[in-house]
Amino acid sequence: MMVYTVFLSDDANRDLSELYNYVASHDSLGKANMVLDRIEAIFNNLTTSPNHGTFPKELLALGISDYREVFFKPYRIIYQVNDDKVYVLLIADGRRDMQTLLQRRLLQP
Repeated sequence: MMVYTVFLSDDANRDLSELYNYVASHDSLGKANMVLDRIEAIFNNLTTSPNHGTFPKELLALGISDYREVFFKPYRIIYQVNDDKVYVLLIADGRRDMQTLLQRRLLQP
């Protein structure tokens, strides 16, 4: 079985930090830690099964299938697989305007 290495982009690190801080301040520290643990478990799963993620529908509609996503509702984790590396590029609340966010974050040079 191939093992992949997972990397977080600077943007994804910022997303994760902002998400943690938001949950900690608007709910509780315990809930923020639980969310962080669940997301880290997803990262761990990506080390062995990165191709199980689906293609983001907003990008697929544009004919782009270079990215995949996994869900931890309501959060969407968008990543790209290159050889034996998984690059997490975006962690966002799926209730946001994902079309604009994906275009700005992934498609702008």
